[in-house]
Amino acid sequence: MIREATQADTLALAELAIKLWSGHTISELQSLFLDLICNDNAVIFIKYVDNKAVGFAQCQLRNDYVEGTDTSPVGYLEGIFVEEEYRHNGYAKELLSKCENWAKERHCTEFASDCAIDNEISFKFHLSMGFEEANRIICFRKDI
Repeated sequence: MIREATQADTLALAELAIKLWSGHTISELQSLFLDLICNDNAVIFIKYVDNKAVGFAQCQLRNDYVEGTDTSPVGYLEGIFVEEEYRHNGYAKELLSKCENWAKERHCTEFASDCAIDNEISFKFHLSMGFEEANRIICFRKDI
């Protein structure tokens, strides 16, 4: 079963998301997900198998420029994760489809995403889901 996440799902979401975004704490992620659940321009879908949360996808509307797109707003996949033992069952594809349909309902005609330049698993996933590579960039920063 996949459904739109509610406030009651924030702990389950955070426990999944910490495996994707390990630089955060469970508490930070719970707070982030609570904010997103209350945001009309964002959605999180959560996948359950036998009443166990095994995956999620978070998407938002982006109104700023998105690499490789021509329209605004653009539906944007901010993150997607499925527990390793539940992969290769089509769950990520189902989650992505929910996000794309949500974006279409908000009049988006384009959907985008990104991944770290060295994340080969994510790169292959995106290509297998029909995404086209739009650009490669390396971002820089420094303390001043």
